[in-house]
Amino acid sequence: MLTGKQKRFLRAKAHHLDSIFQVGKGGVNENLIKQVGDALEARELIKVSILQNCDEDKQTVADKLQEGAQANIVQVIGKTIVLYKESKRNKQIELP
Repeated sequence: MLTGKQKRFLRAKAHHLDSIFQVGKGGVNENLIKQVGDALEARELIKVSILQNCDEDKQTVADKLQEGAQANIVQVIGKTIVLYKESKRNKQIELP
């Protein structure tokens, strides 16, 4: 679980990132969860955008990705989700 200070730090780092995944009509599936998990292992901090044709609620999508990838939700703002997970092999971000 992240503290408020850590979330603030990660939001600042994520501000300049581009979304690397898009959730569309298919919603969240096993393949997407696996790819998000792999990306989190490589990058630690990612953005996921939700397209207009997605049938699921943004908080539901965020919860499914968090649970599936064992990540932390940093922020859900608009149609964008910011996820963080500490990398086991490639640690880059040092939390305050």
